[in-house]
Amino acid sequence: MTLLPARARFEALVPEVVEPVRRYLVRRVDAATADEVLGDVLLVLWRRLDDVPAGDEVPWAVGVARLQLSNALRSMRRRDRLVARIVTVDPPTESVPEADEVDPRVALVAPALARLREVDAEVLRLHVWDELTVAQTAAVLGTTPNAVSIRLHRARRRLADEIRKAEARDGHAPVTGGDGR
Repeated sequence: MTLLPARARFEALVPEVVEPVRRYLVRRVDAATADEVLGDVLLVLWRRLDDVPAGDEVPWAVGVARLQLSNALRSMRRRDRLVARIVTVDPPTESVPEADEVDPRVALVAPALARLREVDAEVLRLHVWDELTVAQTAAVLGTTPNAVSIRLHRARRRLADEIRKAEARDGHAPVTGGDGR
């Protein structure tokens, strides 16, 4: 490694690697995503400056870009799946599907979820839609896993009660299974 201080070495490396990495990324994704991933690559470059091999800076940076791009694409796929799930359960009001296109369970769940207290709806959304574990949900809400378990149990019961009320009011066949869930 050279004897340059870290900041000076970083400032010397950035102009050398930015364009090759940007070209690598732009050939694979849109410009906005490429810029975002390029920022992540530069952050890794700064954090792991001592690991950058002298003379192989560009290939090393492109390798980092490849991994960062993979992470970004995986995040985008997760986001798209989440959006699809949310739209299925809680469609935007602008695009209400035709009555014959709606699964009867969705038609009952979305309004029932809307009638819950926000704290109940939020714990259900985090656990079901965001697929967070009880411990992860507790971390998001700033509480204990035990408290989340209790909230989930109560929220599920309240949601089931709201669905049963809607079924009785609208004359639908019960959606819940034989065990009452």
